[in-house]
Amino acid sequence: MDWSDELLSVRAAELYYEDNKTQGEIGAELHITRWKVGRLLEQARQRGVVRIEILHPRARRLVLERRLREATALRDAVVVSSVGVRSSDELQSRAAQAAADYLTTLRPAPEVLGVSWGRTLHEVSSYLYAGWATGVQVVQINGGVSRNRRSGTAAATAAAIAQKGGGSVTLMPSPAILEHLSTKIAIERDRVVAGVIALARSSDVFLFSAGAADHGSVHIDSGYLTETDLDRLVANGAVGDVVGRYLNAAGHIVDSEIDNRTVGLTLDEIRAAHRTIAVIAGKSKHPVARAVVKSGLCTVLITDEGTALDLLNGPNRVTNAKKPTTQESQ
Repeated sequence: MDWSDELLSVRAAELYYEDNKTQGEIGAELHITRWKVGRLLEQARQRGVVRIEILHPRARRLVLERRLREATALRDAVVVSSVGVRSSDELQSRAAQAAADYLTTLRPAPEVLGVSWGRTLHEVSSYLYAGWATGVQVVQINGGVSRNRRSGTAAATAAAIAQKGGGSVTLMPSPAILEHLSTKIAIERDRVVAGVIALARSSDVFLFSAGAADHGSVHIDSGYLTETDLDRLVANGAVGDVVGRYLNAAGHIVDSEIDNRTVGLTLDEIRAAHRTIAVIAGKSKHPVARAVVKSGLCTVLITDEGTALDLLNGPNRVTNAKKPTTQESQ
C-alpha cells in the first residue's frame, strides 16, 4: 500500500466507522469507486488501522480459537472474551455459559453424557435451558458425595443437566476420594457402583472441568483432602486435578496412593474417549489447562482469552500436543 492509499484507507475508515456513512457516500466524497472503498476498509482492518472489538459478554475470540486448533491436537476450541471482566468468578461464569451454549449445539446430541462436578459445572447446569437435548442420559463419572454443599453438589449438577435435557440421571453413590483403599475397592465392587462406572465408560461425550492445586480446591472444601495433603501434592509437582485425580505438568498422576483411593473413571479412560469437553478458565488454572491440553485429556477446550494466549504464547506454550501412548502415571 503506497502512502496515498494508506491516507485514503484511514479517511475511508473514519467516514465509515465514525461518521456512519455508506460506502457509496464515501466513494462520492473521496471521488473513488464504491469497490475501492470496500478494498480500503479491508486493508485498514488487516493493517490494524481499525480494530473491531465485540464487547458482549457472550462474544467469542474466533482468531484464538482457530490458532488453538492449528497449534494443538484439539478438534475444537471456544474462547470467550475477557473484556469488562471484573473478577475470576465472572470469567468462570462466561466460560460456563459458553459451555452450556456449546452443549446445546452438539449434533448429534449425546445419548449418554458423562459429567464430573464442581463449581464450574454447577454453573454450566444453571445456564442450560430446558430442551437443550431430548432424552439425554446423564451419568456421573467420578464420586461426589460430600458433607459440604456450598460448591453445588455433584448430584444437583447432574440432575439439573438431565432434567433440562428431558432425560434421566445416574449418580455415583460414593465420595470422590476415600480414606482407605480397602473401602474404595469394596465400593467399586458393589453391583450398583460397578454398574454406574460401566455406564460412565459408555458415554458418548464427557464434560468436565479442572481444579487448580491450591487451598481453594473443592476437595478441601468437601473434606476429601486436607491443606497438608494438597501441599504435599504440590511439592510432588501437582498443577491441578481432573475428576479428582491430581496430575503434573505432563498429565501424569503425581500420587498413586491418593489416586488409588479415588472413585470413578481414570485419566486414561477419559483420554480414550471420542469426545471430551473441558471447561477451564482463569489465571490460576493456566498450569492445569496446559497439562490437560498437552496430555490429550480433552478434544474440545472451552476457555477464556487469557488462558488461550498462555497456551499459545506463554513460556510453557503447548504446540502440536498429541494424545500420549504411555500410561497416565510414571
